[in-house]
Amino acid sequence: MHAKPQIEHEWLQQLVGNWTFDTECLMGPDEPPYKASGKEVVRSLGGLWTIAEGEHSDPKGGDNHQSIMTLGYDPLCQKYVGTFTASMMTYLWVYQGTLNDSKTVLTLDTEGPHFSGTGLGKYQDLIEIVSPDHRVLRSQMLGEDGQWVPFMTGHYFRQK
Repeated sequence: MHAKPQIEHEWLQQLVGNWTFDTECLMGPDEPPYKASGKEVVRSLGGLWTIAEGEHSDPKGGDNHQSIMTLGYDPLCQKYVGTFTASMMTYLWVYQGTLNDSKTVLTLDTEGPHFSGTGLGKYQDLIEIVSPDHRVLRSQMLGEDGQWVPFMTGHYFRQK
């Protein structure tokens, strides 16, 4: 089986490149925001997948953390698909997602460990293309009241 890239795969190719990022994450109601800066290299795998390898130092402890995000498009289920994991976690996040009508925001739905420490919760990662050299990654979780609660925002800037 030899798949050929489709228009949905082409959308992902705009992520390919070298990026720097600044993130801010809310870790809990009584904790100050966690801020980090780092770099990410996104490469294409056959024009069908992107593989994003990120790295940042923990500003509190100085430890280096790495992450890997894979993204592709599955024509059979007509959804974007992918995974995310990082060196500071044991959970493999599995994505399914769609593009908005203007094709500027990819919403990736997933389930993962609930912030309460009990069971799984519903989450979304949203990748917004602001310009060819700027994108934003937002993470949110579904609250008890059925509303999405944002907890992380990262701004990514292409390096030339």
